[in-house]
Amino acid sequence: MVNATGQPSGQAPAVQPVAAGNGRRPEGWQEKLALYLICDLGVVGERDPVQIVETALAAGVRTVQLRAKGTPARRAYELALALRELTARYDALLIINDRLDLALAAGADGVHLGQSDLPAEAVRRLWPSGILGISAGTPEEARRAEEAGADYLGSGALRPTATKPDARVIGLEGLRAVVQATRLPVLAVGGVRADDLPAVRQAGALGVAVVGAILQAPDIREAVLAFRKALASA
Repeated sequence: MVNATGQPSGQAPAVQPVAAGNGRRPEGWQEKLALYLICDLGVVGERDPVQIVETALAAGVRTVQLRAKGTPARRAYELALALRELTARYDALLIINDRLDLALAAGADGVHLGQSDLPAEAVRRLWPSGILGISAGTPEEARRAEEAGADYLGSGALRPTATKPDARVIGLEGLRAVVQATRLPVLAVGGVRADDLPAVRQAGALGVAVVGAILQAPDIREAVLAFRKALASA
């Protein structure tokens, strides 16, 4: 049997990707970066990433990055489409880690690149309208990213973190140095907790990009609300 959408009964309708590269960024996109969830499938494990992200969005997250390292391309694409549908419903941004092809195919709002990924200049040339985030741990990396056309920076690690055990820790002083080297909005990343928000904002950062403190929390909704409260009062 098929339902009204033409899909077999019991099967969710196929999600249609949103056209990427429409020549403009979503309205209010910078403000949406301030509470940014990195949905790392390695941290999610056997749980349902779509359900986790929906809980976080309902609690107030307004940017979601899909980090799908090691995930087969088709599975990553299917997840990206599902997250695109969710983020659109909540008027939130979807950023894809590393994969420009996946970001474009899924109609994401942007892509985030590390220092060893595709050159930012190449990505900006291929996708002039996409939101381009770059990881920057030093003032020099921040300046290069800005010159290459980045829209925002992720800077850290703020402290040692199990989600990226090899990440270089720069602490608050390193974060402040990155902020002072660029005009771009900067997000603190790497072992970030809700109680870091006052110091992070004092260092000049716009907000935080969070992995474990939300994904590994006993109650994801309460974890997001704690970050929202800290952000509002910082």
